[in-house]
Amino acid sequence: MAGQFVTLEGVDGSGKSTVLSHLGQALAAQGYPVVLTREPGGTDIGRAIRAVLLDVESTGMSPLCEAMLYAADRAQHVAEVIRPALEAGNLVLCDRFTDSTLAYQSFGRGLERAWVEQLCEVAADGLVPDKTLLLDLPVEEGFRRLAHRRATQDEGRREARLDEETIAFHRRVYAGYRALAEASPDRFVIVNASRPVEEVVRACLEVLAPLLASVGAAS
Repeated sequence: MAGQFVTLEGVDGSGKSTVLSHLGQALAAQGYPVVLTREPGGTDIGRAIRAVLLDVESTGMSPLCEAMLYAADRAQHVAEVIRPALEAGNLVLCDRFTDSTLAYQSFGRGLERAWVEQLCEVAADGLVPDKTLLLDLPVEEGFRRLAHRRATQDEGRREARLDEETIAFHRRVYAGYRALAEASPDRFVIVNASRPVEEVVRACLEVLAPLLASVGAAS
C-alpha cells in the first residue's frame, strides 16, 4: 500500500496518547498526510465496544471474551479506517494494535499465545505495522502515573478497568512487550518513555524519518 502504518505500544501510563497527539501535530505541520487513531474505539462501533471493555463496572469478564471484543474492534477498525487510509497514501499512527492484544491477553491473562496470534491475524486481515514504537516505562512509574490519573479523573467518565489490575499483571504485560520487541527487532523500536514528553516525541520523530519519504515530501 502507498501509506505507512505506525503503532505506539506500551504499558498503561507510558504516555502513548499524549505522544501520539504531539507526533500528529508535528508531522501535520510539516505537511505530511497523517491519520491518528486508536484501539479500542477508532470507529463508531469500536467506541461502543470500548465502553464495555474499559468500564469499571464490567466485572467478571472472561479473558476469552475480552480478547474477542478487542478482535471485533480491530476487524472494524482495519476495514473502516486503517486500510482505506493506507491505500490513500496516508501515514497512519495508531495508539495500540495487535501487540497490545498479545501483551495483555496472552502474556498478561495467560491465553495461549498461538491462538491469540491467530485471532490477531484474522482480525487485522493480515495487516502488520511498518514500524512499532514501544514506549518503555518501568511498571512502577506507570503505576504512579495511573494513581495520579485516577485521583484527578472525573468519576463519571472513568475508563480504568485495566488500570486497576495488579502490579503483577502489569509486570507480565511489560515482559510480554519486551519479548515481542526482541522477536521482531526490525519492526520494533524501544523508546525511553521516562523522559519529558518533548524528548520522547523528538526520539520518535527521528525513528520515523526514514518512513516519511514514502508518504510524500513535506510541503
